[in-house]
Amino acid sequence: MNVSYRWLSDYIDLSGIPAEQLAEMMTRGGIEIDSVPSRNAGVTGVVVGYVKKREKHPDADKLSVCTVDAGTGEDLQIVCGASNIGADMKVPVAVVGAKLPGGLNIKRAKLRGVESQGMICSARELGINDKLLPKEQQEGILVLPPETEIGRDILDVLALDDSILELDLTPNRSDCLSMLGVAYEVSALTGRPLNLPDPAKDIYSAAEITSDYVRVSISSPEHCSLYTARYIKGVKVAPAPQWIQNRLIAAGVRPINNIVDITNYVMLEYGQPLHAFDAGKVAGGRIDVRLAQAGETLVTLDDQERKLEPHMLVIADAEKAIGLAGVMGGANSEVSEGTTDIILESAKFDGSTVRRTSRQLGLRSEASARFEKEVDPDRVRAALDRAAGLIARYAEGLVTEGVAEAEVSAKQPAVIDLSLSRVNGMLGTELSSLEIKTILSRLQFKVEASGDDIWKVTVPSRRGDISRDVDLVEEIARLHGYDEIPTTPIEGPTTPGSLTKPQAIRRVLRTILTGSGLHEAISYSVTSLPRTELFAELAAGAKPIALAMPMSEERSVLRTTLIPSLLEAAAYNLNRKNNDVALFEIGNVYHTDETTLTRLPNEKPRAALLLLGNRRTAAWNRTAESVDFYDAKGILEQAFDRLGLTGRISYEAAQPAGFHPGRTAAVVIRTERGSETIGYVGQVHPETQREFDLPDAYVAELELEPIYEYADASIEYRILPRYPAIERDIAVVVDRSVAGGALTETIAVSAGELLESVKVFDVYTGERIGSDKKSVALALVYRHAERTLTDEEVGEAHARVLAQLEQSYGAELRK
Repeated sequence: MNVSYRWLSDYIDLSGIPAEQLAEMMTRGGIEIDSVPSRNAGVTGVVVGYVKKREKHPDADKLSVCTVDAGTGEDLQIVCGASNIGADMKVPVAVVGAKLPGGLNIKRAKLRGVESQGMICSARELGINDKLLPKEQQEGILVLPPETEIGRDILDVLALDDSILELDLTPNRSDCLSMLGVAYEVSALTGRPLNLPDPAKDIYSAAEITSDYVRVSISSPEHCSLYTARYIKGVKVAPAPQWIQNRLIAAGVRPINNIVDITNYVMLEYGQPLHAFDAGKVAGGRIDVRLAQAGETLVTLDDQERKLEPHMLVIADAEKAIGLAGVMGGANSEVSEGTTDIILESAKFDGSTVRRTSRQLGLRSEASARFEKEVDPDRVRAALDRAAGLIARYAEGLVTEGVAEAEVSAKQPAVIDLSLSRVNGMLGTELSSLEIKTILSRLQFKVEASGDDIWKVTVPSRRGDISRDVDLVEEIARLHGYDEIPTTPIEGPTTPGSLTKPQAIRRVLRTILTGSGLHEAISYSVTSLPRTELFAELAAGAKPIALAMPMSEERSVLRTTLIPSLLEAAAYNLNRKNNDVALFEIGNVYHTDETTLTRLPNEKPRAALLLLGNRRTAAWNRTAESVDFYDAKGILEQAFDRLGLTGRISYEAAQPAGFHPGRTAAVVIRTERGSETIGYVGQVHPETQREFDLPDAYVAELELEPIYEYADASIEYRILPRYPAIERDIAVVVDRSVAGGALTETIAVSAGELLESVKVFDVYTGERIGSDKKSVALALVYRHAERTLTDEEVGEAHARVLAQLEQSYGAELRK
């Protein structure tokens, strides 16, 4: 909203308060002012001149020699190149010594041998945005109204000695989308009285009655609560007075003609949009506010045909729609130069209806911007009378007696209970009853006592943003001055912020996985139905959850596993020649056992990773090494070790759907409830790899809930061992079905507390030991923390190990 300082001075005495100081006061009071530009871009010495005579330049076809009376006492000879210059015109004249924007100083000069004693100016040369001028004024020099006084300073004529307050309004302060609303605000901030215009001052009624010419009705009461109209006869369409044009241009509105300009002027003044219809084009003198009919169209004032829908509110006559309610009028009822009688409209349309229509049609106007935020119902009739009076004065119209109107419901002003203790308790102040009542009276709020230091406050309808007592407290705070509110230290217990355990675990996982060379992927939570059928064991029989309005078939259901998304990302990378892919994702999957949802699905946090390509690229001194199962498993083991889960995790051979049989393991966690599978790690099945057009790829996916429950990331420190260890290696022959992990677990139990560590360092298979057998070599380390072990102690423990392996697995010591 652009507010003219000069215009605002009509309603309130601003003497002693410069525009910049007023902007500071309003900003401190809660109405932010972005800037206060001056309308004068650097013009001095420019006056109104009268072109007495225009002659052709003797040596230039496109130049004219003009004799101009600029009120200096003698005629000036000025050479002008504008094509629209002519005799008997009033024009801006920059006399010798004048200054124009851009540092241009006017001096005596000769143009093609003819002396020029000044310059006749265009709007652009005066620093005016000519795009805001009437179309006929946008080319050539600026032509002033014939009644303009010769010699008068152009700054005064065009109101360029003015400043513009550029308001940056929040949506709740729509009351300041009008000059009167800003005047109320400034009056409250300064404590100075208002001088408001009399809406009906200039209405001269004709002998006829309005109801003889126009009748109105509301067929859609839920979308329009009040519609009023006046009938004005014998108007003469012409340019608006210069002072109205000046104020419209200052507000950023282009003047058109006196009828349209007056409706725009009153809209800016009252915040109430109005519209004028050519009465001769309104069939039957009948106006109805209704919803559009199916297939109905309307050509709006911008000459665009709009296809209307049944939820759009229109203004219609007896035959057709003649306007989009609150948005834009129709070309079929437009006021033109031949218009003599008009119907002037002022109404209260539903804001949400106007907003929906405006957005759907991509048609935003000054009127729709105000209706969307809800206009003041108490100004509907006042704005109508104000515009009718101005049209009567400046378009020579006769206003018929009475107003044609239809009203569905009248909005009652809000009455709010407020107490002194409530105000001071919330603000931390010690304001008195008198101070609070004074502030509320400056806001023009009616205050009535309702007890000791308790009031009933009646809020004017113009302030629709105030509905609760806290809103009144805010008004008191900003009028009292935020900088006057005392500083109060914060008291009470405080809780330091921290991560929850799941958040901390996810952060640790990201650190480990990125530190292992993986990149984090963030994929869609929606996928296609065939993707949910992959890796069935990871989905645990979950039913697919379809979206109500999917973007496409590829994004039509919620994902049940993370791996398909990583496979898609890997394929995307391979197609762009990124052949070594290492990705991970931490996110939710969505499971339900219902075919039709009656409750929210179960969101399960998961972590997944994918490896593809080489772990080490080829160089002149080495060959490339491809990733394998143990790279994926090793990354998981590193994560489990950091989270304190090493003793709880084991791996078991598995053949889940979507994975390569024989190259996949189930990840099992041991809990107080027993052992449970929390995920799988392994190679993707060859058929699935072909489906995604991938080489060998290794993946893992884990449930995070059990990890959240049992992870213990605390690190236990112990002193370095002071006594030497004794190492023993053994190689045992067992069936090929026996897992190495089972052997190490059995050894750990049977060796007792002397065993420090055990690990597999070799596995051999071959005909020499049998086709169904394998040789497993293990390294055992024995140590005591407080003394040196003897051979006898180690030998005894070692014998127990061998005996237990033989008993449990039929193991034979390999010679």
